[in-house]
Amino acid sequence: MKNGRFFVGLVGVAAVVAWLMWTGISDSMVYYLTPVELMARVDEDPTFHQVGVKVSGRVVEGSWERGAGGTGTHRFVVADLERPEVLFTVVYEDVLPDTFNDTAEVVLEGTYGTDGVFVAHTVLTKCGSRYEAAEEELAA
Repeated sequence: MKNGRFFVGLVGVAAVVAWLMWTGISDSMVYYLTPVELMARVDEDPTFHQVGVKVSGRVVEGSWERGAGGTGTHRFVVADLERPEVLFTVVYEDVLPDTFNDTAEVVLEGTYGTDGVFVAHTVLTKCGSRYEAAEEELAA
């Protein structure tokens, strides 16, 4: 009987821990749309323009218009990674990350306006290749 209570208590604790892990993981997962998915959502539901979203893509080379002194208004065009013909203009009014350049992969948070301009309030750069080992280091 004593072992039975211990086993029930152990199962209860394990269930609570599993539930806490699951809710913690699902709350911290970040999902973002591609430009293709964003355009599809806007076509399906025009009220989607009023919803804040996260979008990932690549800055189109040569499209970045820098704000004065690194601050001010930045304008650039972002394209889908797999379908580069799908693109939109981004306006951002803050300091860009140090790793931002005119070919960077970016994750944007903001709203996609009815005028086709994405007003970003957050710009993050994906820079995984910056930390990969050089080919000559791998050969050694």
